[in-house]
Amino acid sequence: MGIIILIIMAAGVVAMLTRKLPTAFALVLLGVVIALVSGAPLTGKNSVLDTVLQEGAPALAATMIAILLGSWLGKLLDETGIAGTLVRKIVEFGGDRPTIVALGVLIVSTLIGTVTGSAPAAMLAGIIGIPAMIAVGIPKVTAAGTVLMGIAAGMPFELPVWQFFSSALDMPVHDVRHFMIQLFPFALFAAVMFVLIESRRKGVEHAWAFRTEAPRSKAARRRAELGDAPWYALLTPLVPLVLALGLDVAIIPSLLAGVLYALVTTTRPGEMNRRLLRTLYSGFEVAAAPMTLFVAIGILLAAVKLPGAIDALEPLVRAVTPENPILFVVVFALLVPLCLYRGPLNVYGLGAGIAGVLIATGIYPAIAVLGITASYNQVFGVADPTSTQTVWAAQYAGVSPQQVMVRTLPYVWFVALGGFVVTAAVHL
Repeated sequence: MGIIILIIMAAGVVAMLTRKLPTAFALVLLGVVIALVSGAPLTGKNSVLDTVLQEGAPALAATMIAILLGSWLGKLLDETGIAGTLVRKIVEFGGDRPTIVALGVLIVSTLIGTVTGSAPAAMLAGIIGIPAMIAVGIPKVTAAGTVLMGIAAGMPFELPVWQFFSSALDMPVHDVRHFMIQLFPFALFAAVMFVLIESRRKGVEHAWAFRTEAPRSKAARRRAELGDAPWYALLTPLVPLVLALGLDVAIIPSLLAGVLYALVTTTRPGEMNRRLLRTLYSGFEVAAAPMTLFVAIGILLAAVKLPGAIDALEPLVRAVTPENPILFVVVFALLVPLCLYRGPLNVYGLGAGIAGVLIATGIYPAIAVLGITASYNQVFGVADPTSTQTVWAAQYAGVSPQQVMVRTLPYVWFVALGGFVVTAAVHL
């Protein structure tokens, strides 16, 4: 039975890789089929309808709300000009010094990466940052990679990510936060090394032919009229982080506080209602895709945690998973490429199901599974040519996502390796 479930999972991976089915649809179908194959009844306890679909779909509801609030805050950073002001100030400070400009954009990308992820984060930092870097001679691939590496450096402190791992792996937010703090130095070091090495690798290049067009949207014209955001509004990305990390405030209230701070520091009282609603509705548009994905992930997690699935998979999974700490690091480091191209170790796909199996079968403690999935997530967030932020940054810089993958993969592989070493040394 376990082999049949693994074959079903492999078929799901093929369906996602070949784009035969959207990822969310494939994960729901996988969850239902795995439940049926493992002997789950249609209704009742541990059933397809009541457990997998009814209970699984809202299992990650807290993560969905966190994603929505992060998207809402990201829209406010955009519309109020906070993100643009941060990038412009850094570029002005860097002047015509390519490495300083790139490091400045990296810092801003890291701050934005703590608030929101995916394509919105890349756009907030990259719309101004990428042309500015290329204008001073940073190679195009390096410019795109700098924004992505910065977002990944901020990812260990992205509150929606904390909530996702907490809900998906059924562990306290405090434990997630503790590991993310341990992972952050590796992500930051790799990001800085990427800028320092890659910005000088081919020397200065002046090949940017980007044509700046007049703002078309009402929001863009409004930002142009208002100018830079006030200096105290630029602290907005730090507000949720300080509350959640420094004062141990829960994730959703911390994100709400960031939303309110951005609004109060940039908006006249008479315009607050309209801006709140406008950015919230826009945030829903951005959050719709990941929220749908989290519904599907919840369904898959519910399926692989059914007693029948656990009994079938435990002997197979236990036979192939390394228990020796050194072997643990070596094996999972070698498997890094499997989280690319929406592969089986992508945590926002089948990787979530595999993580659920590892926890449900008791092979690794939850904190060790967190170490595996969070480390792979650092790779996926930068180097996967199918991830939305990588595609956007590469295309905006005028290069291919595959070029960005080749250049950034060694650095994020190092981050993953660091995460595995910490996991083996501290949590096994």
